[in-house]
Amino acid sequence: MTATQLPPQTTGAQQTGRGPVRTSGPAPVLDVVVPVHNEERDLEPCVRRLHAHLREHFPYRFRITVADNASTDGTWAVAEGLAAELPGVRAVRLALKGRGRALHQTWLGSDAEVLAYMDVDLSTDLNALSPLVAPLISGHSDVAIGSRLARGARVVRGPKRELISRAYNLLLRGTLAVRFSDAQCGFKAIRADVARALLPHVADTGWFFDTELLVLAQRAGSRIHEVPVDWVDDPDSRVDIVSTALADLRGIARLARGLATGRLPIARLRAQLGRDPISADPPGVPSGLLRQVVRFAAVGVVSTLAYLLLYVLLRGQVGPQGANLVALLVTAVGNTAANRRLTFGVRGAEGAAKHQFQGLLVFVLGLGLTSGSLALLHGLSDPGRLTEVVVLVAANLLATVLRFLLLRGWVFRRADEPELEVTQ
Repeated sequence: MTATQLPPQTTGAQQTGRGPVRTSGPAPVLDVVVPVHNEERDLEPCVRRLHAHLREHFPYRFRITVADNASTDGTWAVAEGLAAELPGVRAVRLALKGRGRALHQTWLGSDAEVLAYMDVDLSTDLNALSPLVAPLISGHSDVAIGSRLARGARVVRGPKRELISRAYNLLLRGTLAVRFSDAQCGFKAIRADVARALLPHVADTGWFFDTELLVLAQRAGSRIHEVPVDWVDDPDSRVDIVSTALADLRGIARLARGLATGRLPIARLRAQLGRDPISADPPGVPSGLLRQVVRFAAVGVVSTLAYLLLYVLLRGQVGPQGANLVALLVTAVGNTAANRRLTFGVRGAEGAAKHQFQGLLVFVLGLGLTSGSLALLHGLSDPGRLTEVVVLVAANLLATVLRFLLLRGWVFRRADEPELEVTQ
């Protein structure tokens, strides 16, 4: 099959990240592209091994696409022979070189729901293939990458390539603020609907294609899943490190310029591909509870520190019970005022006196817990100040939980919420 004979792209994939892809029907679920240029020796064992692995371990329909990038040796003849012999293998010939060009053309021409690619040298252990594509099939993620730099990866390669790889990814973090760990591992997958949206905006046709695609995916709000891989460097790799590095630097500059000038339609891509924000008020959880807990905790930390400071300052003058009473009273007034405004969003003077009165009743509960703890402690032993402080902190933690429940369910209860119920 020639490049001009690729099947037309489909538009029936589900909205990205919103559910699992279709796994029934005549079209393959997964299309793995193997880009090659003058690889007549390595191509056949690679495709046979990949085909056997997919047939044994992948439960859905699959396709292997050999993308011959203008080879001048016997690569195309090998590709045609494999396509004729092995079911689910096709061969596509392109007139021009470039891994990015090959992936751009074969991915956009595929009718599969999930698109992947891997290098012909099979440096990456194929056992990582299912973990790579599973999150895309399920709808959990939009793009998946094999990572040689993620925790858990096992890599065998020389110090020169290791240094270059880490330096490149550090450069990407510093210049393009990327969050993924390994941009150039030749082992990636993407949902077809995401690819159709992003690929028209990926300009590079060579090795920088991967980085450009991932940066656009991240900026568009897509979820990128990383799989730690077992990876063994191919000693016969023909990649020209110097020219590739220079091309990558030019690509970084071009991409940064496109992002800075607004030439790349990030806002439109984010509206199209970005995942819906997580609701601040999940179903089944009372409205605003998560936000209120966080703010109440922050107010509580400040109140507790103020309470402990006052207690330590006053204890030598009025004794432990007197210091506890004054410190609690002062901080209770401040705590109620702060929670009224910051935690529960009550503004204005209306109802402030009532709220403070109810807050003082809640304060009595805290006083009872802390004073009772002190009385019990002194009744059992003659504790030092550090022991007193530890016991008071524990009692205050319990009082804080009860205070939140009472403030939310009684003092600052909204009219549209049910009253606090006490189960007998």
